[in-house]
Amino acid sequence: MPTYQSPGVYVEEAEAGSRPIEGVGTAVAAFVGLAADGPFNQPTLVSNWSQFTQTFGDFVEGSYLAHSVYGYFSNGGGNCYVVRIGEDGGGSAKELNGPAQGSLGSYRIQAIESGKRGGDITVEAVDAGGDSPPENGLKLVIRKGGRVVEEHDGLTTTPGPKNVVTAVNAQSKTIKIEETASGGAIDLPKGNKVKLAAESVGREPAGLVPDDYVGDASDRTGFGGLEAIDEVTMVAVPDLMSAYQRGTIDLEGVQAVQLGMIAHCELMGDRVAILDPPPGLNAQQVKEWRVDKARYDSKYAALYWPWVKVFDPVSGKGSLVPPSGHVAGIWGRNDDTRGVHKAPANEVVRGAIELETQITRREQELLNPNGINCIRAFPGRGIRVWGARTLSSDPAWRYLNVRRLFNYLEESILNGTQWVVFEPNDDALWAKIRRTISAFLVMEWRRGALFGLTPDEAFFVKCDRETNPAEGIDSGEVVCLIGIAPVKPAEFVIFRLSQMSGGTSLVSE
Repeated sequence: MPTYQSPGVYVEEAEAGSRPIEGVGTAVAAFVGLAADGPFNQPTLVSNWSQFTQTFGDFVEGSYLAHSVYGYFSNGGGNCYVVRIGEDGGGSAKELNGPAQGSLGSYRIQAIESGKRGGDITVEAVDAGGDSPPENGLKLVIRKGGRVVEEHDGLTTTPGPKNVVTAVNAQSKTIKIEETASGGAIDLPKGNKVKLAAESVGREPAGLVPDDYVGDASDRTGFGGLEAIDEVTMVAVPDLMSAYQRGTIDLEGVQAVQLGMIAHCELMGDRVAILDPPPGLNAQQVKEWRVDKARYDSKYAALYWPWVKVFDPVSGKGSLVPPSGHVAGIWGRNDDTRGVHKAPANEVVRGAIELETQITRREQELLNPNGINCIRAFPGRGIRVWGARTLSSDPAWRYLNVRRLFNYLEESILNGTQWVVFEPNDDALWAKIRRTISAFLVMEWRRGALFGLTPDEAFFVKCDRETNPAEGIDSGEVVCLIGIAPVKPAEFVIFRLSQMSGGTSLVSE
């Protein structure tokens, strides 16, 4: 307060009312992976596809980073940060091995375990065994390291439940088969065998291990370096799966990196990890991997399955890619058009030609309760995301939009109340805090983010003498209690129909 000594007229500026809280951004993705060019381990802001190609180069064979970023922008994503990993100091590189595969007649056989782990598999077609084998029946004998690991008997090349493609892909944990004949005769010669071989698909920096993906916050490497970027709200590591396919990282390494992603998001408290499942899994296998092997339990992570097929400019044909990049773009599009409170589901996956696996409603009933968000193809409605759950076992944080809404509200309130620090801790300050936060939450309620017919039903803000006793004031603390009723998605829509008699009754009741 100035001291007035001389008579006269004075004009002063004074604050009017409470200070408004501005909402923070909710859809800024971060991608970690391998690129053809660009700086190593330096989070770089990219706003469109042209900027990405100028900084990190175009599509690279054996890498999913470019496909994921392209899918992110094509699905409505805005700004994102890209972290290129793979620097080994000496600039050395090694050959990358693709999936081990081979041909047997009119069929292509590919190992589920890719790279070197799939290179010692031999598949042989012999006559069907048993007392009454089917006409032209055959048996596939699968050996790994010279030892028989699987036998599939009573197979045929004709349509039906014992068709070689249908039966083997449903039962085998070692290989998967697809027909290569188009319009011609289907042939699977008996007595022939093939040894699956992994082909070189390029070169990458030597010594790529899970630590390269996880990185370190102090050294600003991997996704650990993203701790310094406060704007990030979602994290994806698509090239983790390319390393797994090449055999440089095993399933335990995949799990270690994904646990690191979850730990990073839980530590930051303002972002969600988008996890990719391993490739080549059917509905039962992805459930077993999620429940029995990975065993993730976090409200800061979401898992999407299956992989999507997109056009690959490098090979000139369709290629399966992890869904995380496209999903991140859908989250951004959903936030722009509806708001972060709307569940990012029932949205079309732009750029998706086909899915790795076509699943049924019954199969999704097995996966949805375990937090596996399915991507499904619907006749006449395209390929859509058909799930919006986190990987949390806590029912309060089951839905992804609830977690992301709270991230948004917490970060907005945190940034918008910095002026409170070092203010006089009295009733006037508490009233200002109540007005500031209530005004912000009323706006969110009007946007449809909170449940209730009135603001009193949607939230409460309590900051008074009850929450701030003398002991707390002496400690320099201001405590404000905020209760919020978020909207939940209508996940199960039920219409109950019953018959009723038409006409007019002659009986008066």
